[in-house]
Amino acid sequence: MNERLMGEIIASMEEELANGIKKTGIKGNHVWMTVEQSVFPKIAGHIHNSWGATLVSMHAVDNRFISSDYKLCIILALKGEDDFVTLVTSVDSKDTVFPSVTPEIFSADWYEREINDMFGLQAKGHPDLKPLVLYDDWPEGTYPLRKDFAADSRVLRIPRPYNYRNVEGEGVFVIPVGPVHAGVIEPGHFRFSVAGEPIIDLELRLGYVHKGIEKISERMPYSKGVLLAERISGDNSFAHSLAYCQAVEALCNAKVPERSRFVRCIFSELERIYNHLGDVGGIALDTAFSIGAQHAYILRERVMDINDLLTGSRFLRGVNCLGGVWKGIDERGRSKLIERLVMVKLDFQEFYDEVIGTPSVMDRLETTGVLSYEAAKDLNIVGPGARASGIDRDVRRDHPYAAYRDLSFKVPILTQGDVNARFQVKSEEIFESISIIEQALSNMPEGEPRIDIPTPEPGRTAMSLVESPRGELLHWIVSGEGKPFRHKIRDASFHNWRAMEVAVLGNIVPDFPLVNKSFSLSYSGNDL
Repeated sequence: MNERLMGEIIASMEEELANGIKKTGIKGNHVWMTVEQSVFPKIAGHIHNSWGATLVSMHAVDNRFISSDYKLCIILALKGEDDFVTLVTSVDSKDTVFPSVTPEIFSADWYEREINDMFGLQAKGHPDLKPLVLYDDWPEGTYPLRKDFAADSRVLRIPRPYNYRNVEGEGVFVIPVGPVHAGVIEPGHFRFSVAGEPIIDLELRLGYVHKGIEKISERMPYSKGVLLAERISGDNSFAHSLAYCQAVEALCNAKVPERSRFVRCIFSELERIYNHLGDVGGIALDTAFSIGAQHAYILRERVMDINDLLTGSRFLRGVNCLGGVWKGIDERGRSKLIERLVMVKLDFQEFYDEVIGTPSVMDRLETTGVLSYEAAKDLNIVGPGARASGIDRDVRRDHPYAAYRDLSFKVPILTQGDVNARFQVKSEEIFESISIIEQALSNMPEGEPRIDIPTPEPGRTAMSLVESPRGELLHWIVSGEGKPFRHKIRDASFHNWRAMEVAVLGNIVPDFPLVNKSFSLSYSGNDL
């Protein structure tokens, strides 16, 4: 970001807001504004609405042992620019109330509930500040991400009720589903309100497998943090470890070898392919098109087999490291990968033709689980689910990382917003991912796969965005003594779960699994 653009942003504000900016700074494509708490929501809302900026994250930092206060941060990505604005304000350590941002930016809702749970900072004016992350029996006044909370603490549980939305009316019934489900699936509670067959309300309850990863990371040396990042969400292991590595590399201004940049792209796309194959296969299965589903699952296994051949891990673990990658791709691996991709491309085209050529399947996919452009924008949905509703955003193109700036690819955008649109976007992305891998293999330079990087100096801040198969994810780090002082992680599912509450409305309960599968949501990725 340059000073001219920052000046234009400030000049576009009303005088009251501009006067509330206490300090500004620019580093690369990132501008920082320290602002008065009273205008914090208004400035965020102005940049979000007037500049078409996307809310990337809102989080808190316990700074009491450094500056006797808490810090609140909002990160916004400017539309059409590879530029970010971070707003920072202070919250007094004794008066832990701040004005809510949610009335200005609706998608700040869950962030503020999370901040209340984990730090005890209350957003005044928030429409419904009930627990988001913590269990119903978590004791009040105990906040896990405060620095004075020991990670090995055993807290006394105090049962108390959770206030679900109450939908009343003649013929309205409530159908509770979960948190324990049939089959191999993680826990989540779904509370349907129905009038006859159509769903008139759905309320989600997650957090049952919250792992405390952000707290654990504060005690882990940077090199061990890669292993932790790989275990945030198993089927997005590579995306999370890549985001973590890139954030730490940015903390010490390290430039990784060119070869590793291309290798990272290749494995990122292999992760995207096998995830999307599982998703489209699941969509086929939930329409009772079992033969087509098995076709997709076989292709998924073939891709995971090549992952294992190249790296020793079907889930691409143990590949990323600080300063590059542990494992490159030799000539034998390159030949095997090209051969396998050609087979996958041809076979996937056959599967795709089977699905769209089967009227009974298309009847289930079309007009089911519609998420409008307006709803997707308000909820700040990311990834294929957003692109199927007309949101033209992809981190690989809009904020290039690794070697994506040197590769050519199309970002599929549809506007129908139904299950079929999400199926179509993921199908097109599979073909695009194969093309990206082929380009990366052709253009990959020789050289070392990694370099040694220094330990980041304390007090620095850096972030990394990665386009995972589910969509945009974030790792944001403030460096401490040999380990993160604060590590904020935001998986794509944190944004996307709320789409379910909207997309299922007007559909029948038996369509819920189909709509759910089309969004490919992660419990583990959400429950950090």
